[in-house]
Amino acid sequence: MSTQPRAVVTGASTGIGAATVAELQERGYAVVATARREERLRALAEKTGCEYVVADLTDADDVARLAATVAEGGPLTALVNNAGGARGADPVEHGDVADWEEMYRINVLSTLRVTQALLPSLRADGGGDVLVLTSTAAHDTYPGGGGYVAAKHAERIIADTLRLELNGEPIRVIEIAPGMVRTEEFSLNRLGDAGAADAVYDGVENPLTAEDIADAIAWTLTRPRHVNIDSMSIRPVAQASNTQVARHAGL
Repeated sequence: MSTQPRAVVTGASTGIGAATVAELQERGYAVVATARREERLRALAEKTGCEYVVADLTDADDVARLAATVAEGGPLTALVNNAGGARGADPVEHGDVADWEEMYRINVLSTLRVTQALLPSLRADGGGDVLVLTSTAAHDTYPGGGGYVAAKHAERIIADTLRLELNGEPIRVIEIAPGMVRTEEFSLNRLGDAGAADAVYDGVENPLTAEDIADAIAWTLTRPRHVNIDSMSIRPVAQASNTQVARHAGL
């Protein structure tokens, strides 16, 4: 049986997910990438050599099919729960309930479903890693962020509780909480307008990149097995908190 480590990365069609697939493949992992958009996954597979499974992680049947495919493919070393996102930036008073429901589905319930489905594969290989990508929003709040903040707090609590519940088993539970990361789609999906999305980063010197976060993810997964990185918050130097960001004219 191969001793090559094997990982599943969710939300792999773009941004941090795609960068994580590339980074882990580069570090010797065999990676199963999953997301909804087949054309993007196919291109990622051609570029990196990863396997892929097209799945909507808000759908229980799709998650079951993903888990069965993973189990058939051999031992599993790590699960990277990256799928998620934000919708809207309205104050709580005017928040769109549909946006809040969508954020719970894509951030919280997808992480719950996939983690439940793949824990047996991690146990079958004698243990491994469950990594949950949250956000600095999971540790604090900011005006206009209520729905996303609430969803990311809930996702963080999945990781925190699971770590307690699995204590004594050889399974590490890791949280990575990025701050301002400039990716292709996050702010665009949240705000629905390219100009508004670009304005999020106006004047900010060197916001983080997807590759920065992928590097941190890979670092936590490759620590000695007795070392668990419970939680890592990562921000660009320009961002002191969720609400305080240094901006300079002309950048």
